[in-house]
Amino acid sequence: MMGMNPRQMKKLMRQMGIKMEELDGVKEVIIRLENREIIIRNPAVTVITAQGEKSYQIIGPEEVRAVVSIPEEDIKLVMEQTGVDYDTAKKALEEAEGDLAEAILKLSGE
Repeated sequence: MMGMNPRQMKKLMRQMGIKMEELDGVKEVIIRLENREIIIRNPAVTVITAQGEKSYQIIGPEEVRAVVSIPEEDIKLVMEQTGVDYDTAKKALEEAEGDLAEAILKLSGE
C-alpha cells in the first residue's frame, strides 16, 4: 500500500467496506480518566466505519489536567469563610487542588 495515491486508497477502502469521514467544527475532545482529564483543543477528528463499528481518530495538541474531588463540606466552609457563592468557592478549591487555606486566602484577596 506504500506509494498508493489517495484516489486508489479511497477506492480500496470502499471495496473493503471502510468509510472515512472528517468531523467539522469540533472544538475540543475530553477524555476523562479516574484522576485526570486529557483535553485536546481544536482537534482534527476522523470517523472510520468498518463492519458497522465506528472508530475515532483524534489529532491535536493535548493538555493533561488533574481532577480533584472536592467534598461538599469543603465548598460550604469556603463559602462561609469568604462570603462567595457555591460556584466561586468550588472553582477556587479546584484551582488550589483542594487546599482549603489556599482557596480561602485567594478569595479573601490576601
